[in-house]
Amino acid sequence: MSALFRIGDLAKQAGVKVVTIRYYEQAGLMPVCERTSGNYRVYAQEHLQRLNFVRRCRELGFTLVQIKDLLQLSACQSPTCADVCNVATDHLKEVESKITDLKRLAFELRRIGSSCDGKQSSAECRLIASLTNA
Repeated sequence: MSALFRIGDLAKQAGVKVVTIRYYEQAGLMPVCERTSGNYRVYAQEHLQRLNFVRRCRELGFTLVQIKDLLQLSACQSPTCADVCNVATDHLKEVESKITDLKRLAFELRRIGSSCDGKQSSAECRLIASLTNA
């Protein structure tokens, strides 16, 4: 018999909060768990594996929809690795677009910040003026 966890133990094992597990359950990312006679949730090792998968996907920035897609692909008998790679490739494009936007933002902040010599009051600050007049 595999180990059984209550929700707090599962949360601790996976490094997430209890509320996160409940949210993932409501979002359909976690399979239904058993309940004790006292109506406590009881989770098996498979739940921990699924939760770790979802947590890692979230750490990598996948959306809940993308995670659902990956979970469906992993449960399906006929998908290919290419199907899974398509989800990852779409996410990579989103990540690269965000990186481009962040680089533009960093450049602009450096440009605006370089105009600040720190001697003026905040009312006279060129950085504030730059942001106001943008």
